[in-house]
Order: sequence, then C-alpha cells, then structure tokens
Amino acid sequence: MTQNCLGKIRSHYARFSEKEKQVADFILKNPESIIHSTINELADDLNVAEATVFRFCKRIGFKGYQAMKIALASEVMAPITQIHEEIKEDDNEKTVAEKIFKSNIQTLENTLQMLDYDSIQKAVHLLLNANRVEFYGTGGSSVIAMDAYHKFVRAGIKAFSFTDSHFQIMSASQLGPDDVAVVISHSGTNKDTINILNVAKKAGAKAIGITGFPKSPISQKVDVALFTSSEETEYRSEALASRIGQLSLIDALYVNMMILNKEEAQKSLERVREAISETRI
Repeated sequence: MTQNCLGKIRSHYARFSEKEKQVADFILKNPESIIHSTINELADDLNVAEATVFRFCKRIGFKGYQAMKIALASEVMAPITQIHEEIKEDDNEKTVAEKIFKSNIQTLENTLQMLDYDSIQKAVHLLLNANRVEFYGTGGSSVIAMDAYHKFVRAGIKAFSFTDSHFQIMSASQLGPDDVAVVISHSGTNKDTINILNVAKKAGAKAIGITGFPKSPISQKVDVALFTSSEETEYRSEALASRIGQLSLIDALYVNMMILNKEEAQKSLERVREAISETRI
C-alpha cells in the first residue's frame, strides 16, 4: 500500500519540535516542490540542519528523505481525487453508489495510514482503567458519540452519552480524576465541544480526542489525540465523509477493550443479549 505521506505529517504534527514543524508546514503547503528538491536544498530554504530534515522523515515512518520523496511523489502525481472520482449530476444510481463506497474505502485506508499505534495503546489504557467514560459530540458528531456509548456499555464499561449539549456540559462538570472524556469533533474547533472539554479537564478528567486536524484546539488540549482522514466533494462535506473513519476508530478501541477485559466483557455482553431478547417477539 502506498504510504500516505501528507496524512502522516498531519497526524504527527502535535508531537513535532518547532524546527520539525517548519519542515512540516513547508511540505504541506508546497508538496510538489519537495519532489524536485534535495535534502540539502530543503534544509537551506528553511534554514535548518540536514539532520533535522532527516529526523523529520524518520519521525513520520520513512527510512530517509529519498523514501519520503518517493511516497510524496506518488501521492501528488496520483491524487486521491482520481481514485474516487467526483460525483456528477448525470451519474446514475449505480455509479453514485460505487463512488460513495470507493470514497469510504479510501477514507479508511487514509485513516489507517495516519494511525499512531502508541496513541491507540494510550487511549485503550485510559479507557480500561477509567471509573466512568463519557462520550461527547455535538451535531453530527453526537451520532458518533451515541454509537460509541452503544458499543462500550455492552462491554460492561460505565459509559454515558447525551445528545443535548447542555446535558453534556452538566455531566462533564461531574467527572473526576478517575474518569475519561472522549471528545469527537471532525474540525476540532466546535465551540460547544471545546467548552465541554474544558469543563471535563477542569474537573480533573483525562481526555481522548477524535478529530481530523492535529493543529486544532481540541487536538492540543486532550491527553491523547486520534486522527481521521477524509476528502470533501461537491455533494458530501469533509465532516460527513470522516464519519466512517471515526466509527472505525471507535470499533478499534472497543475490540481492544473486549480483548483485554475478556472475561468481564463477555459476562456483560451476555447480560445485554439476555435483556434485549425480552424485547423480541
């Protein structure tokens, strides 16, 4: 699989040094020019040491500058927009469906490339040791938060979620040092969600963020940040496209929890199944 260089840069951004952020900013703004530059030329342009550029390449998972350039070239020369073509007004129903599925598959592949497995491990550890887990999200993200609640409560976790933002902020104020707030926002800039996060942090809770932007306020404030990737089209916003990645991230956290807490999780799952069976004819 071709490595998603730009996605890796975005996902690692919060952990870069100031010098590395200079390199990252330049590459994100001028990916085409990097393809034709040597490591020496890039270092001179940014007034940083060649060793800084080399460490930057290693930090995002490449053996060196040349390996990063090859990945970047394949990404720039064959952009994602060519993989899942834009939906056109005269497309028939079958074509639209095929393009949507291909777009979702690409979102998952890009998000997989961006995954930081140390962050996944830290998030799982926080969730596993939490007394209480609250899932927060407003607007479209509230649907993702409710899906997370639906999964985690089955695993025997003391999980909670509310769709109303006022209920969310009241609940966040009651968290404590042994609790975890999971905050979901594609942009990472939603005022209501940031406010809820601030209240949860003030109460002493740990926080996990699921967002699409490493430089966003939410990404910078949480204890562990997990990132998704998506592409915007004329008929579907970037935020809408990101949901398939968010749901998959939550699935990954849930299954890890099930494995590490297998005995208790299985007992809880059986209790839920037995209770739900009473609702069926």
